[in-house]
Amino acid sequence: MPQYRAPLREVDFLLKDVFDSATHYDGLNGCEQPTPELLDAIIQGSAEFAEQVVSPLFAIGDQQGCRFDNGDVYTPDGYAEAFRLYAEGGWQGLTAPADEGGQGLPPSLGFIVSELVGSGSWAFNMYTGLALAPVTCLLGAGTPAQKQQYLPKLLSGEWAGTMCLTESHCGSDVGLLRTKAKRNDDGSYDITGTKIFVSGGEQDITENIIHSILARVEGAPPGTKGVSLFIVPKRLVDAGGECGEFNGVSCSSIEHKMGLKASATCVMNFDGSKGYLLGKENRGLEAMFGLMNTARVGTAVQGLAMGQVAFQWALAYAREREQMRSLTGAKNPEGEADPIMVHPDVRRMLITQKALVEGNRALIYWLGQLVDLSRFGDEAEQKSASDLLELLTPIAKAFCTESGQEVAALGLQVFGGHGYVADNGIEQLVRDARIATVYEGTTGIQALDLIGRKVLGSGGALLRNATDLIRGYCEEQASNTAISEFVGPLSKLIDAWDELTKSITERAIKNLDELGSSSVDYAMFSGYTALAYMWVRMADAAQAMLDAGTSETDFYEGKLAAARFYFTRILPRTDAHARAALAGADSVMSITDAGFGE
Repeated sequence: MPQYRAPLREVDFLLKDVFDSATHYDGLNGCEQPTPELLDAIIQGSAEFAEQVVSPLFAIGDQQGCRFDNGDVYTPDGYAEAFRLYAEGGWQGLTAPADEGGQGLPPSLGFIVSELVGSGSWAFNMYTGLALAPVTCLLGAGTPAQKQQYLPKLLSGEWAGTMCLTESHCGSDVGLLRTKAKRNDDGSYDITGTKIFVSGGEQDITENIIHSILARVEGAPPGTKGVSLFIVPKRLVDAGGECGEFNGVSCSSIEHKMGLKASATCVMNFDGSKGYLLGKENRGLEAMFGLMNTARVGTAVQGLAMGQVAFQWALAYAREREQMRSLTGAKNPEGEADPIMVHPDVRRMLITQKALVEGNRALIYWLGQLVDLSRFGDEAEQKSASDLLELLTPIAKAFCTESGQEVAALGLQVFGGHGYVADNGIEQLVRDARIATVYEGTTGIQALDLIGRKVLGSGGALLRNATDLIRGYCEEQASNTAISEFVGPLSKLIDAWDELTKSITERAIKNLDELGSSSVDYAMFSGYTALAYMWVRMADAAQAMLDAGTSETDFYEGKLAAARFYFTRILPRTDAHARAALAGADSVMSITDAGFGE
């Protein structure tokens, strides 16, 4: 089975050539500003950890899975030790505020590290990532005493955490939840209910688990207006932050899943467990807002990570596997056949993978810089970045996960029959990638959020912010003839995005089903458009390096070739998505229930 190699040259290209990270970080206030030397050390360190410690767990985790025994959950060999090493390396507190016990580095660094480590084993990344769920909630809504009580050991990696949202009858519609919270005289609450699909709800990695849980206080209004957020420790914690007695939290079973088998997905029972309110009663969704957005971008990173590994392994296989001769004559005359890399359709699959993976990485790095600015920029930068994030977060979650699945499937196709068997690992990537379009809000939910809340809900303002930005870039590049083949089509695509939005909006005024029936196509159109902007910026940077006489001509010319492929062979998909989005709700809604058949 292949071993993962961190794409450090790609990371370096984006940080230095495309996004000028040194200038970006120098302009931030209120966080630690990483020097170029520190930035390189962090990236190199996380890459080595991913390659040497995490990547060897990939196959083991899938083969062994998690084991459930009378309420206890045992992770596969090596996972607890890897988590310990990760925590000892200080990675858990990398981007948490320094005054709360973290290292205070910008959030964008967390996205970079997450891709590199998660590419080694996303199941491992589930433990490290979701361990920080209560950290985000505490930072956003916790009292000083709560922060002092819980944050130090969460950020040190001594404790882990979870998100407990879903119930058996209540998935995307959180307002239906039934978990109850009963007030106690001491200010605590007794939490009673059952949550499902809790990643890391029970494990043998840490001595305590701090659960972030949504529940309904007795007498609360129905629906989402009556939802409150609590932290519920597996073991009670005293004022000094030390573990005490068990808290009535138990795991009744774990799920047997298609993929990510090394990540324990638990059914969790809370039987009068002591819980502590975060923020105000009935304001739970507001208090959890930051966590949900972080999780959505994190899941977009999963789509990138799964795609990167699939592309890397498919590329290596295509260079080694020899089958048939090239249509234009033997390229390996000494061998019995040519490497499949020479065949046009194999190259089509590989460059599709490259274009989507590298475009997704650029999109996520852009989002990372926007998150930095939304917290540590000046007042105007914070507002502008926050508005862009409102629009781009559902686009990134939907598009990066959907395209990540495509890239993983293409990887299997390059391997052919050898990809369908377990020995080469590519089929595991396909299985592991599948969940990304489902959890943290399905593609359909993201699409409705995009077009309903973000675009129409803002009166089009959030979309205008993005289109004005991209139009401004196109105007700046209008005289740059070296990349005119990309700038002109991008400018027209932005106009088409506006027109598509206007048409759907006009129809939705008369029939709201027009939103639901067009939303996924609209989200995918938006995603392809966002990647087009990313590819123009990458092409601009690559051309500038070539003009400067770089010695890495293959690398930078490869960027231009991928940009051309994206614009000529992938971007036309936007036409199909636009036509489908405008096909009307009747094409979806007119068929009767009986008409679907039995």
